[in-house]
Amino acid sequence: MNIFLYLVTIAIWGSTWMAITFQLGEVPIQVSIFYRFVLSSILVFGWVLLKREKLKFSLKDHLFFIGQGIFLFSINYIAAYSANQYISSGLNAIGFSMVLVFNILNSALFFRTPLTRPVLIGASCGIVGIIMIFWPSISSLDLSNESLLGIGLSLLGAVLASFGNIISVRNQKQNISVMQSNAFGMAYGALCMMCLIFLQGTPLHFDFSSTYVLSLIYLSVLGTVIAFGCYLTLLGRIGASRASYALVMSPVVALIISTFFENFVWEPHVFAGMGLILLGNIIILARKAVTKTVSKEGLIPESLKKAA
Repeated sequence: MNIFLYLVTIAIWGSTWMAITFQLGEVPIQVSIFYRFVLSSILVFGWVLLKREKLKFSLKDHLFFIGQGIFLFSINYIAAYSANQYISSGLNAIGFSMVLVFNILNSALFFRTPLTRPVLIGASCGIVGIIMIFWPSISSLDLSNESLLGIGLSLLGAVLASFGNIISVRNQKQNISVMQSNAFGMAYGALCMMCLIFLQGTPLHFDFSSTYVLSLIYLSVLGTVIAFGCYLTLLGRIGASRASYALVMSPVVALIISTFFENFVWEPHVFAGMGLILLGNIIILARKAVTKTVSKEGLIPESLKKAA
């Protein structure tokens, strides 16, 4: 089941890079993000009601829902989208894949998860692999103020998303289901975006073209409801350190899609980077290592440790 969740997350998020390109244009970025999470929140609330899960939580839980919404479903997207205005999408992918590193550090800080050798080696292979794939963008980088701003925004998006990941793990430890916390988190994230839109005086413009509407539905339903549901469930099961490797694998899927739709050329450095990423994937998701780490995080009961 974990492998299925992992593959679904990678496949969907790898394809959202293409869908996002159809969202850029007439509608301001923050408005498109607002539409995305309003629709996603409505769908997730509908699912929770259908499953008859509770919707009444303490003030403390709501504060964590607000944190999850701010860090994972709103301002991290503004940072990541804005970075594309100053650096290439390849460099932005590298910056955002650093969520893996931040998750490892934050897991150690907040949950005292041990920094095991497989995690460190696997993460290193993945990051180096991503850098190798996008090496042309790195080597041609002009360290101007705009480029540094773009890199800073990309890393900021990764840091914020990591905090959102950690909050999700906390919620699951409190026996709050992923869909329950996502419903409120997405609603609070959309509310945060609405506040920013009004403060900036940005008009709520909408593009009724088929490409915009279909890409919005795809990003809301698959890219948000399903992908985040799978990813955050995985986060609670195998830990933030390992689940976040899906964010390193996603750009690889994006490149495969780009091969068919944008005539992407596979050069030697791309194959080398792909090999390192796959090697890191094998190392970081090794069955024994996953079971050991998840047990230490207390995310599975003693009765299931032997079955794992």
